[in-house]
Amino acid sequence: MKLQGIKTVYFDYDGTLHNSIKTYAPAFRKGYEFLVKNNKAPEKIFKDEEIQKWLGYTNYEMWEKFMGDLEESYKNQASKIIGEEMENLMYSGKGVLYENTEHVLKELKNRGYTLVFLSNCSNRYMETACNVYNLNEYFDDMVCCQMHDYIPKHEILTKIKNKYPMNQVIVGDRFHDMESGKINNIDTIFCEYGFGNSDEGKDATASIKNITELLEIL
Repeated sequence: MKLQGIKTVYFDYDGTLHNSIKTYAPAFRKGYEFLVKNNKAPEKIFKDEEIQKWLGYTNYEMWEKFMGDLEESYKNQASKIIGEEMENLMYSGKGVLYENTEHVLKELKNRGYTLVFLSNCSNRYMETACNVYNLNEYFDDMVCCQMHDYIPKHEILTKIKNKYPMNQVIVGDRFHDMESGKINNIDTIFCEYGFGNSDEGKDATASIKNITELLEIL
């Protein structure tokens, strides 16, 4: 499939550009260990597959679904531990972009596309990603949910989309991305290699198994 007339490409980050389980899994376990030590959670060994389902959610959504009855103070403390550990792991070289990500972003930029980073993450996490992977070299704009008071991604897209050239497409691996495109009448490309299940991408305009396929679609 070839999408014609696209001018702006929105990219999700975790599971789309960044193989985040390598940093999120150990960080999640460290945060959970804090809760166990404070008698706020039972001891449990989590497999990566159990952890990765939370990637793509906002911090608020994740805790509401995972441990909705936990006191806010403990949610905040565990979140801080997870965030700081992910940051430390990225700075220490434990994080990794998917193979050929930089090449694809550079090529799309060279072709004249407007590239926009759009993630359900915090300002600090986005800044860390920028610093570690030099994302400012590729992206024309960087947007995260904390900048918009953690409203749903589809609402953020509604607010910002008129800033950028039409036509547009959103690339991501979770239902948040597909929903954002559908609600805003924007094409969607589902990343099968990410952390969403196949049902999340069943209505996407196109699906890819490798990020390099974007160079054929766009």
